[in-house]
Amino acid sequence: MAGRKLLLLLKPFDVYTVRQSNGISHITNPLMAQILQHLENRCKVHKDAINFCQDILSKKPIEWEPVFRNNLSRPIRNVDLVVTVGGDGTLLQAGHLIDDSIPVLGVNSDPTQVEEVDMFSNEFDASRSKGYLCAATVNNFEQLLDNILEGKTVPSNLSRILIRVNSKSLPTFALNDILIAHPCPAMVSRFSFKIKSDGMPCSPLVNCRSSGLRVSTAAGSSAAMLSAGGFIMPILSHDLQYMVREPISPAAATSSLMHGLVKSDQSMEAMWFCKEGFVYIDGSHVFVSIQNGDVIEISSKAPALKVFLPPNLVY
Repeated sequence: MAGRKLLLLLKPFDVYTVRQSNGISHITNPLMAQILQHLENRCKVHKDAINFCQDILSKKPIEWEPVFRNNLSRPIRNVDLVVTVGGDGTLLQAGHLIDDSIPVLGVNSDPTQVEEVDMFSNEFDASRSKGYLCAATVNNFEQLLDNILEGKTVPSNLSRILIRVNSKSLPTFALNDILIAHPCPAMVSRFSFKIKSDGMPCSPLVNCRSSGLRVSTAAGSSAAMLSAGGFIMPILSHDLQYMVREPISPAAATSSLMHGLVKSDQSMEAMWFCKEGFVYIDGSHVFVSIQNGDVIEISSKAPALKVFLPPNLVY
């Protein structure tokens, strides 16, 4: 890859900045001052990581360009590698703009410090970035980059979700999960779904009143799906996991049809029965509106995303 192009995609480093003109010094509540200082420290660690990665890249025989993720909305093309500096959120955003030809290396710029979490456990949550999909930190970034440039390390193919609304494919693929729900979380979502294989139903039709339907990839099974009671899937699996969130009927809550798998050769077809709704893609920032009678088809037939993963996820 020597002599080729690299895009450095950055999480903004002012996300946690204390914006008051006189900083933290005017805060009289000791706990609040401590929390704000923690956030300021996070900002500094992230900014230092950006500078570190840029210094490393300046020494390599490659052409590279830094871009803050908020300033990038068009598909990423004409580069040979994308390096994201932030956490899983920055890598997810890159995944929305990349096809299956450009690999991604995630740098966790602000890893959680176990000692810090323990120290403040009785006061506030001092967790930082989990960086589940990020193979690099400042400690190993240069070595990983060298291995990639020399062809010693190859990326893994992560499944993404292809979403079709009324037979029209959405331009964005989900790397983690999708949530089909009413825009107001207090409202009941009404929908039905069935699993299909080769265009024919292979499961009963399930009618639901709940707070929504979540479908995750293997990569996303360790995120919101796990928190909701799902299970972690092998990272390279091409199956999808689904769960009906908070079904209203007591009988439905215990039904095996509320939680299961959509195999790689299958698809899920859901029909929406509310006046309005959204399909949320990898969180709350990317979404598509749906309305009564819309049919949403979900499968793992999207182009894979090439990601250099941490060794513990692959082996």
